[in-house]
Amino acid sequence: MRLIDTHTHLNVRGLHSELAQVLQRAKAAGVEKLVNIGFDIEASRYSAELAASHPQVYAAVGQHPHDTLGYSEAVEEELLLLLRQPKVVALGEIGLDYYRDYAPRELQRELFIRQLALAREVKLPVLIHSRDAAMETVEILRREGNRVGVMHCFSGSWEIAKLCLNLGFYISLAGPVTFPNARKLQEVARNVPLDRLLIETDCPWLAPQLYRGQRNEPAYVAEVAKKIAELRAMDSAELAEITSQNAEEALGLTMV
Repeated sequence: MRLIDTHTHLNVRGLHSELAQVLQRAKAAGVEKLVNIGFDIEASRYSAELAASHPQVYAAVGQHPHDTLGYSEAVEEELLLLLRQPKVVALGEIGLDYYRDYAPRELQRELFIRQLALAREVKLPVLIHSRDAAMETVEILRREGNRVGVMHCFSGSWEIAKLCLNLGFYISLAGPVTFPNARKLQEVARNVPLDRLLIETDCPWLAPQLYRGQRNEPAYVAEVAKKIAELRAMDSAELAEITSQNAEEALGLTMV
């Protein structure tokens, strides 16, 4: 299978110290490209550096809602510089997290809107984190006018997915779609139009069922592809190829 993992965090939980082996295992599993994601300025710097030094790696940079309180004018200026690097393909992950509530919700909303404006300024897609904040996320995206992006590690219902699709966003599914009791996500997997579907690991978290409880890594995105193909009664290699083409189109990935 030709696979693209559209969301990884290779700088945490030991993945960095095993980077060569992790990338080799990914290649052996068919992962041709992957996108490493920033969640604060340090992780964003790492993502940009990783993309610059590894042909198969691309980067996204941004400030996660968990790190809202660490945002500043200096951080924003550096993000703008990073966003203009050749293999930085998106702004993210950004959004709202009302599950952990590590920052006041009003400040999360302000940062989300501010970074959406940055994405429009540099004309890049956004990677959206939304947890326990689905309708407010949709309303902000509708109001702000960003129409190019990805609903990362989607965890909502098919009804919410349809609202996101209507805004022009891609739906990206991760390891939880493989869990036996994930009926809501599996309904989404069956119904998302194939040309709007992406797959990811969100590693090192959320390992698919076969590796549940273990550290996740890019090679395991193959399990996500296999499960969605099973749910849609189609060949897994075909599903992998379609989602890879979608990732290249959604994020402008080209081999360098």
